[in-house]
Amino acid sequence: MGIEKGERTTRKLFDFQSPDGVKEWFTVHDGVMGGRSQGLIRSSGEGTLVFGGNLSLENGGGFASIRSKPNPMRLFPGGRICVRARGDGRIYSVNLYPDRSPMAFSFRASLPTTMGTWSEVSIPLGMFVATSFGRVISGYGPLEPEKITAMGFLLGDKKAGPFQLEIASIEAALCDLF
Repeated sequence: MGIEKGERTTRKLFDFQSPDGVKEWFTVHDGVMGGRSQGLIRSSGEGTLVFGGNLSLENGGGFASIRSKPNPMRLFPGGRICVRARGDGRIYSVNLYPDRSPMAFSFRASLPTTMGTWSEVSIPLGMFVATSFGRVISGYGPLEPEKITAMGFLLGDKKAGPFQLEIASIEAALCDLF
């Protein structure tokens, strides 16, 4: 039995219902290059992951991020990443990390948020672009779903100040087959 046209298949990638779900994530901030941004990850106690802190532009900084520990994600070719999140009105990035990638490399897509409002964003894998050190790499091959082993969220909008992104769910989806 296969998937029929118009069916939507989703698979939860991370579970934040248990406080242990947050243990699969770690922070990476501009301190690795001398910056002063700060950020923490915590469980809300209500089944969500909360990433918050303060973005600083001092000392050449300007980014704060979280990443999942490496683990094959088994994404669907031609699929999507679906995120249910509540933010602070800032635009975050969703990063996908392939195994054995160059330094500071990821495939990146935007995750816009509206202040205090839950939203569901569905990003086709084809919309993710190759980046290194925050810059788009032209001529790099397409994202290969089977090689993605980690993901993350990054804030680097060049606006100093407090931030908070709350994530309720992250799913891999295969939508609307032809």
